[in-house]
Amino acid sequence: MSTTTTPQIVYVVDDDQGMLDSLVWLLDSVGIETRPFTSGQSFLEQCDASINACVLLDIRMPGMGGLNVLEAMRQRQVQLPVIFISGHADVPLAVRAFKAGACDFLEKPINEQLLLDSVQQALQSHAAQWQRRQQLASIQARLADMTPRESDLLLPLAKGFSNREIAEQLDISVKTVDLYRARVMKKLAADSLPELVAMVIATGMLDPLAARE
Repeated sequence: MSTTTTPQIVYVVDDDQGMLDSLVWLLDSVGIETRPFTSGQSFLEQCDASINACVLLDIRMPGMGGLNVLEAMRQRQVQLPVIFISGHADVPLAVRAFKAGACDFLEKPINEQLLLDSVQQALQSHAAQWQRRQQLASIQARLADMTPRESDLLLPLAKGFSNREIAEQLDISVKTVDLYRARVMKKLAADSLPELVAMVIATGMLDPLAARE
């Protein structure tokens, strides 16, 4: 799936309506879709972890502050990149934010170019991660569709064993191995053996060091 056709969303979370409107206008002006929220709780209730997005998050808000929002995101397995914004030059707070997993920390008044650069970097980084997750999910779905015999063949094949060696391991004929090897390649949509090996390694089923040279 191409990241160029993947919608890019920026969640903007700030209890200051004026600042919220300003950030939304800035991002809209360069063609970035936004979803604004005035509280961390409303954001958490509506955010979609499956899309390519990042979060502009005010670190100081009444009720649930930015750090609490980030903690709640991680507890819910929401791995969207977070850019904190703050009206205070608070070094200890910035350190806490980065330790909690923030990708950037910007001070108000916001430098527009710095913010846009930070957002673009966050979106590009997350797009690559998002694409890898989609590819992995596709591979896992194809693996789940394999028959038991095809699954038996997969790891020896990925490890680099020859058809004859696999036949001896599974106590089947070389001709049968040839047949199932073709089925495995087709089912995983692998054009070559190295591509199949890469798929199996990506799922964590095979340690790269276990594959033969």
